Amino acid sequence: MALGWFYLSCLVLGSLGSMCILFTTYWMQYWRGGFAWDGSVHMFNWHPVLMVSAMVVIYGAASLVYRLPASWVGPKLPWKLLHAALHLMAFIFTVVGLVAVFQFHSHSKIAHLYSLHSWLGITTVILFSCQWFLGFAVFLLPWASLWLRSLLKPMHVFFGASILSLSIASVISGINEKLFFVLKNATKPYSSLPSEAVFANSTGLLVVTFGLLVLYVLLASSWRRPEPGTLIDREVWLPNLSAYLWAGVQVHPQ
Repeated sequence: MALGWFYLSCLVLGSLGSMCILFTTYWMQYWRGGFAWDGSVHMFNWHPVLMVSAMVVIYGAASLVYRLPASWVGPKLPWKLLHAALHLMAFIFTVVGLVAVFQFHSHSKIAHLYSLHSWLGITTVILFSCQWFLGFAVFLLPWASLWLRSLLKPMHVFFGASILSLSIASVISGINEKLFFVLKNATKPYSSLPSEAVFANSTGLLVVTFGLLVLYVLLASSWRRPEPGTLIDREVWLPNLSAYLWAGVQVHPQ
């Protein structure tokens, strides 16, 4: 039953994450004029799409790699590489998203890093960079001792969840800020809740829902990777391979 709930949660997360990206892309395409790479406002439109994709959806998926029951047995290195690769992909998308917004601001003569959204966002990216470097240097490379990894692991987990929470806060503040900027005319003010505002607010709620579910799966004690030497019930969490093989021998004797 526990395994079923876990994979059901993964299915819901996959659907929510895809909807977060698709909704953000549709918002930028339908209401904000689409995408370009020329310093115009259409270049800015890459920023929300890439940041939601990277710092929320891909980051959330990377955080849950060690919650997969298949990662509990066998060598850990492939799962470490997957965890690091997904975070690296998120980091690359984040850098491109930052380039888009900084070039747009420079082209439009807009000040950089003046709003609460920008402060939250750049703080999140800096923490994410430090987190990735620490994880790569200590947990992926083989030089670190077990006591050092044990010492830093709680900090790594804490900042992982904190960065995701900050990412959600940055996205929500960014959506709100964008709507205040673009819906300020007399005919369609933000306060009148035009269709764009309803759609963008709904996108924000999707992001919050996705993030909260990721945090729940990440912090649920029953879905954490067991420590080495911990006895776990393989009949509940993982198929007993030897039992399947023995049953096959009985059904199809040679």
